[in-house]
Amino acid sequence: MKALMKTTKSVKPAEVEKKWHLVDAEGLVVGRAATIIANVLRGKHKTSFTPHVDCGDNVVVINADKIRFTGKKLQNKVYYKHTGYAGGIKEITAGKVLEGRFPERVLEKAVERMIPRGPLGRQQMRNLRIFAGTEHPHAAQNPEVLDIASMNRKNKVGA
Repeated sequence: MKALMKTTKSVKPAEVEKKWHLVDAEGLVVGRAATIIANVLRGKHKTSFTPHVDCGDNVVVINADKIRFTGKKLQNKVYYKHTGYAGGIKEITAGKVLEGRFPERVLEKAVERMIPRGPLGRQQMRNLRIFAGTEHPHAAQNPEVLDIASMNRKNKVGA
């Protein structure tokens, strides 16, 4: 008697259907929002998820300047970068980044570090658009509202 064979269907890049999602980041915690956004960018929320294909959706984030940290991370969390010169390491706190010229970089870095490194990860990061205010130029794509606040409450134990 022949055993029942189970095969996993691998989706091809031409077969991927990309949707648009809108996330309002006002009052959300950085890490909790970044994990859900990263999973949508990778396509892990779909049944047709294929690890080596960009099968994720496009995500538009608004109000990124109103995102929050828990605890004392606003003062204690430090981002480092290197200029490329000897002794050229620079540091800046998360609070200064949020008060600065590009506050959306806090969420962008959090999501970027949850996406795999390499060509596929860079392609998936191009599907993320983050805006500090409420205005965005992607209204023509009719993005669905992705309610992260309710997702976080649903996933917590005892809520």
